[in-house]
Amino acid sequence: MSRETFHRDADVFGAKEQGFTYPLATRVQGVNARGQEFTEDTVLSSISHHGSSFYLKNPVNIGMRLRLVIDLPEKLSEDKNLKLVIKGKVSRVEFVRESPSTQRLTIEFDSKYIIRPGA
Repeated sequence: MSRETFHRDADVFGAKEQGFTYPLATRVQGVNARGQEFTEDTVLSSISHHGSSFYLKNPVNIGMRLRLVIDLPEKLSEDKNLKLVIKGKVSRVEFVRESPSTQRLTIEFDSKYIIRPGA
């Protein structure tokens, strides 16, 4: 059974738009708020054609540019290891009360995406 859930997410991306939640493993790369390069593995909370939300431990500021390397489900790629590579800018940072070292980020995509094997 698929865990894919379609929803409208007005709070995250501004206008009402179709998006989905699906636990996609993702590697986030960028420069954190301390000016240090980082790579962190996470799982997407939601994604649409405009942007994505996910949890991150590295502190980042609004406006910072991040690169996402998203593992695509095998059923979409005929059992090949395909990755979606896309970049975007942080548009929202929400701190998580249960874990002060974790934040929920929303990024707006600002580049064309690339799908490629392995990445």
